[in-house]
Amino acid sequence: MTVIRGAAITGAASGIGRALAIELAQRGCDLALADRDEAGLKTLAAEIGQGNDKARKISVHRVDVSEPSDIAQFARDAIVAHPALNILVNNAGVALLGQFEEIDQAQMDWLFDINFWGVVHGTRAFLPHLKTLAEAHIVNVSSIFGIIAPPGQSAYAAAKFAVRGFSESVRHELVVAGSPVKLSVVHPGGVATSIARSSRTGVGVADNARRAQMIDRFETAARTTPKNAALRIIRGIEKNEPRILIGNDARFMDMLQRFHPGTYWAPLQRRLEKMAKGAAK
Repeated sequence: MTVIRGAAITGAASGIGRALAIELAQRGCDLALADRDEAGLKTLAAEIGQGNDKARKISVHRVDVSEPSDIAQFARDAIVAHPALNILVNNAGVALLGQFEEIDQAQMDWLFDINFWGVVHGTRAFLPHLKTLAEAHIVNVSSIFGIIAPPGQSAYAAAKFAVRGFSESVRHELVVAGSPVKLSVVHPGGVATSIARSSRTGVGVADNARRAQMIDRFETAARTTPKNAALRIIRGIEKNEPRILIGNDARFMDMLQRFHPGTYWAPLQRRLEKMAKGAAK
């Protein structure tokens, strides 16, 4: 069982990252919080500081995870501020809505720089420190779209599948090496965060009504709260679970893909349409 002493969290100003910070603070964990939204980080740190008397130290770091130099500096500063830091959560992520032919290469590069390369650079920056500890854990947040790939999510699914493959390979390398560092990859289903509303849309998507429909579809499926997602991740860290599925929807889609690896989309589409009709009533 991994004991959580100090955690570095990217994308900490909102959503799952924010909920994780709050839950870990309640357990007395030191926190190094990173995000592009510096104001949001300061608000979160102030909120954590109110009504929580458990001993812990919190540092905030403005970090753009698409910039390797930002991540390298974050790692240096976080380790100096929290020498016992033994958890890294690569959580920062963005969304891009649109069919493959509706997004251009610059948009796809933008998403990959954050959703995939941010995870790779974060892992590379913190791993040397984590390997010096008696026990440590890396948490890389993928998605259920790292297990299934729906239409309209070619860029996002590609990046999240890449996070999954990268994470599983690194985990196996750590196991073979007898490293004290454990690694979990997280696959959330629908979580009620602002990622859909703050998403970018492919340059070829000119229909605002269609954009609204895509966002509504995301939000209809978002049945897990950020708090419950955070609690599930913490439990997964403590139990050293290699794969952490979040939500009944994620578990269902994972199972469906196992039984129908090449043909899961037709039955899944029928289920999603049924859910959408139920939500509209």
